[in-house]
Amino acid sequence: MGRMAVIVLCWCALSLAACSGKGAQELFETAQFEEKQNNLEHARKLYEEIIAKHPQSELVTKAKERLNALPAK
Repeated sequence: MGRMAVIVLCWCALSLAACSGKGAQELFETAQFEEKQNNLEHARKLYEEIIAKHPQSELVTKAKERLNALPAK
């Protein structure tokens, strides 16, 4: 029984480690929410984070479009 508990704990730890970062979709949704709340600086940072951390995501194009649509700083 003790060995099984260790295996389960290791599996849980590895699963949580893999999910620790925010994905591109979550960042994009948060950025859209921030735009709606008129928190444009935070939205800008989130769009930039998508571009920097998720360059292969299909959301990079949309993030760049939203950045270009935001008023200048």
